[in-house]
Amino acid sequence: MPASFQDVLDAFAVHLSDGLGRSPHTVRAYLGDIERLLRHARAQGATDVADLDLTDLRGWLAAEAAGGHARATLARRAAAARTFTSWASRRGWLASDPGDRLATPAAHRPLPGVLKQSEAAALLEVVTTRADDGDPVHLRDRLILELLYATGMRVGELVGLDLDDVDPRRRTLRVLGKGAKERVVPYGAPAQDSLDTWLADGRPALLTAASGPALLLGARGGRLDPRTARDVVHRMLRHVPDAPDLGPHGLRHSAATHLLEGGADLRSVQEILGHATLATTQIYTHVSVERLRSTYEQAHPRA
Repeated sequence: MPASFQDVLDAFAVHLSDGLGRSPHTVRAYLGDIERLLRHARAQGATDVADLDLTDLRGWLAAEAAGGHARATLARRAAAARTFTSWASRRGWLASDPGDRLATPAAHRPLPGVLKQSEAAALLEVVTTRADDGDPVHLRDRLILELLYATGMRVGELVGLDLDDVDPRRRTLRVLGKGAKERVVPYGAPAQDSLDTWLADGRPALLTAASGPALLLGARGGRLDPRTARDVVHRMLRHVPDAPDLGPHGLRHSAATHLLEGGADLRSVQEILGHATLATTQIYTHVSVERLRSTYEQAHPRA
């Protein structure tokens, strides 16, 4: 690949991580996509990023489709291309933005699996019974499930919580979501009971010099690893008859579904989940913490 292409790729990586706050996983995926795009353009005769045009974009996606890639993969690569060309045109590397006219079929998104409310209750009963032995790891596992289901948080958001992110008086958590966007999420009385027990009897037993301010700790005292949290969810669900084998994201979908079933409005649910585009986030900024608290108490089965 020409050095000029690599220089642009390096600058794009900085834009994704520092400018847009994308996760390391997303940065790697987007850079891989754009490197494939630039190699395709190079094979078609492009010698500089300025040579990139709509024909190159369409030809690249057509070649990817012919290679048997799924629609979801093609949709992500098209999104990466549009992000890249928009940025490159603003930086002056492209005279215009060819990605602005790039259309791709919508990715097929199957409906996510969710628990029934009775299955969610059974899951939490299982982990609560297990925690009755006072084992600090079992107390932590109970809190993992209570918080995931109570708040609909992503597992990365859960393990990133620090002690000062908890407001027990208002029963809310300060959550740092995708794109380093912060939101306040309410939780219910059962989660508060689990949190109180963990802070009194569980966390002190696992605390080490490596713990820092982390709310949830691993068995050796460091901040809880997301893989451990996922494993807890899968293991506990095996004890619930006929329940689907969901991970933490399945609990997130379950929480959202049960809130809506309980009468919560869609805007409040999207605010709780932090699952909106910039445009929809702007629409929902008027939703106050007090309104979220009220909606949550009326709608969530474990409020």
